[in-house]
Amino acid sequence: MGSTTQDLLRLATAGSVDDGKSTLVGRLLYDTKSVLADTLDAVHRASVDKGLSTPDLSLLVDGLRSEREQGITIDVAYRYFATPKRSFVLADTPGHVQYTRNTVTGASTAQLAVLLVDARKGVLEQTRRHAAVLALLGVPRLVLAVNKIDLVDYDEAGFEVIAKEFTDHATALGYPVGSVLSIPVSALVGDNVVDRSTRTPWYVGPTLLEHLETVPVEPDPHDAPFRFPVQYVIRTNTAEHTDYRGYAGQIAAGTVRPGDEIVVLPSGQRSTVARIDTPTGELAEAEAGRSVTLVLTDEIDVSRGDLIAEVSGAPVAVDEFDATVAWLSDKPLRPGARVLVKHGARTVQAVVPELTSRFDEQRLTTVPAPDSLSLNEIGRVIVRTAEPLPVDDYAVNRRTGAFLVIDAADGSTLAAGLVGAGLQALSANPDDNGGATTATPTAGDLVSPGP
Repeated sequence: MGSTTQDLLRLATAGSVDDGKSTLVGRLLYDTKSVLADTLDAVHRASVDKGLSTPDLSLLVDGLRSEREQGITIDVAYRYFATPKRSFVLADTPGHVQYTRNTVTGASTAQLAVLLVDARKGVLEQTRRHAAVLALLGVPRLVLAVNKIDLVDYDEAGFEVIAKEFTDHATALGYPVGSVLSIPVSALVGDNVVDRSTRTPWYVGPTLLEHLETVPVEPDPHDAPFRFPVQYVIRTNTAEHTDYRGYAGQIAAGTVRPGDEIVVLPSGQRSTVARIDTPTGELAEAEAGRSVTLVLTDEIDVSRGDLIAEVSGAPVAVDEFDATVAWLSDKPLRPGARVLVKHGARTVQAVVPELTSRFDEQRLTTVPAPDSLSLNEIGRVIVRTAEPLPVDDYAVNRRTGAFLVIDAADGSTLAAGLVGAGLQALSANPDDNGGATTATPTAGDLVSPGP
């Protein structure tokens, strides 16, 4: 897909605490002139007060610090900016120890992730963990920003070593070579973030912004089987229609047109799409990502939480399925736990009868039949629901293959879940390089992060 002013790229950032991620995001916002004048003035004043000769761009991002100090937990902040070529939504995740929770949240809808490493430290265990989580989530493209390149005197050889190590690791996780790019940057000075640096003549690739502006955007799944989670049932009388009954929501996948035959799940009732309504009038067709109201030709029982799907290729409503979960709660998950599962707009009671395996993030191996999953751990589980759910495999459809696990007692979110999503593919074997580990995917098991 070529870049147009209508293009939107959803991206996420990941990195350790001291890798300079806040400064990098601040640099992107500053150099693309995406900062309000009063905010910029405040940053300049604060930088002067700190005795700095140049603005501390991390302050553009770290404004959330005051909220955290007030006891408000903000794990992911969304930044919006644009250039003449493309618009961006950036999920900015803090780099503290709760990396799995933040990465899962920020990358759940990302089309690209920017991982930061310190040029002085290279690829760390946490870098490899982040890459594994991003592969599991199906994020199609990765950028390794080798930051603080100015602190190693713009050393080409050192950069190449880091870039090769990361590319080898990402490739082992299933990423095609062309979907991974390493860029030498200095967020503080500005090298290769927005403007090309004259201090890295040996680097011939794009700047970070150039890459973000031109990388092919993974389109919404317009050609996938139609999926429409019903969020609201509209019953009213209008001048044009008496006893109006429409079903409002956002199309999760595919395309719908009047005349299409559909099935409502989990009931299995069938009907035909009569109209596609919007606040500005009827549509001849609507694609994934569009919020619409569907009117059917038959008066059938459709409720909030139901899924409207095309008859051909409709999912099967099941009451038991394999899943991969990223556990986000301080309270550990143990076999037999009773929880709530929220899939789309539908919430049902469920039990987790079995923990199949746990992902060892240190060695990229799986541990069979663990006793529990603790905060930030990822594991494969069996989920059994009290009512059938029309789920897709996450590898096939990220939107209808994802769900939340909720504490029935207090309503807190316990885990992010992916239907299927083969953890067993992330198995590791020692290589000959100092005992480091590399992942060895099993064909068909790994969520494909292809473009």
